[in-house]
Amino acid sequence: MSTKMHTTSNTERAVLVALETNGDGADTIEARLDELAELTYTAGATVVRKIEQRRRAIDPAYLVGHGKADELAGEVREADASVVIFDNELSPTQQRNLGETLKTRIIDRTQLILDIFAHRARTREGKLQVELAQLTYLLPRLGSLYTKFERQQGGIGVRGGGGETKLELDRRKVRERIAELTHELDEVRTQRRQQRVARRKLPFPSAALVGYTSAGKSTLLNTLSGSEVLADQMLFSTLDPTTRRVVLPDGRGMLLTDTVGFIRNLPPDLVAAFRATLEEVSEADFLIHVVDASSPEFDRHRDTVMETLQAIGAGDQPIITVFNKADKVQDQYELRSIVAATPNAVYLSALTRDGIPYLMDRITEMVKSLVVQMDLSFPYSRSELVAFCYEFGVVQLVDYQPEAIHVKAEIARSLIGRLEEFWLNRPPAQPKPKEAWEE
Repeated sequence: MSTKMHTTSNTERAVLVALETNGDGADTIEARLDELAELTYTAGATVVRKIEQRRRAIDPAYLVGHGKADELAGEVREADASVVIFDNELSPTQQRNLGETLKTRIIDRTQLILDIFAHRARTREGKLQVELAQLTYLLPRLGSLYTKFERQQGGIGVRGGGGETKLELDRRKVRERIAELTHELDEVRTQRRQQRVARRKLPFPSAALVGYTSAGKSTLLNTLSGSEVLADQMLFSTLDPTTRRVVLPDGRGMLLTDTVGFIRNLPPDLVAAFRATLEEVSEADFLIHVVDASSPEFDRHRDTVMETLQAIGAGDQPIITVFNKADKVQDQYELRSIVAATPNAVYLSALTRDGIPYLMDRITEMVKSLVVQMDLSFPYSRSELVAFCYEFGVVQLVDYQPEAIHVKAEIARSLIGRLEEFWLNRPPAQPKPKEAWEE
């Protein structure tokens, strides 16, 4: 299936629109517009105007109402805007009606995020995931979205790249391509599962960095591992997971994976498309939740991340909460109070490295809670279990005695069941990893 490449000028002028209704949640309309402006900047456009609208309910034909749409048309002409970006998701009917009224390109927040992902995707997996999300979004909009605008090309929302296809693709071809992409991503998922199995053979626990986009996860990964993963201030600088080995103060090693940042109302199509990548989170032994402590919206960002973790089946993972960018926080007393009230939390600056030793201590404690010291005695008929201990644990002693093989090793708690019948002097009660963390 052929593709068409487009480019976006950095001088695109965007008008941002947000609608607030009585049923909206805790996010203020101002905070939503500010975040939309950050997304717009990341996509390479200039914000020339922000417009708020409050209504009792969403207008099914124009979202903001016919009268407000007419007002917007004047604002767009006056600002000489080339694109209008709505924070609310638009139905195909709303997008068509607004396009006819405003006489310019109309996109919504979902399209904007998809556009950024299309620009940021670098690996084959990332490009496949973005293309699947784009086509899933496009499919119900083919009939109305591209009838009148099929000759408009370039700009945010129709950016070229691995995920863009001809606007005139019919539904049959789109469905065929979605089926192909789903199959290819299933293969990627299988490969990732094999990679995780291979990593499990290493005597290292694994952790995943999670957090709101631009919270500083990649900077923290670089600081802890000495790597040079891309880290910048723009949103979604990391799309493809990166795993690095981190050496702890006591000499133990662990594997740390940087993952895609979360965001408020992350489009469901993206969550589904990035399923293979997000499995890195649910399969980790524990999570390090990075929070931008300097953001006035950090509380809502933290809630968004926790809600997303629940949605992908990782809500019960043990978590260390890291309040990052502490050097930018004005009220240090309030920051300390928040950290003290948050279980298993630290504050630091990944950029200046202040507070890193405290995080390393927390990680060390977490890693210790995931393993148990075992004094084992194997009959020679089960000598293969010595190799098992070497593969999945840290062996301190092997003593070949006349009657049995004596092994002392640190073993992951999840593997105790394989060895417990050979465990000498077992303690009376061994808590599960989650219980150990909660205590």
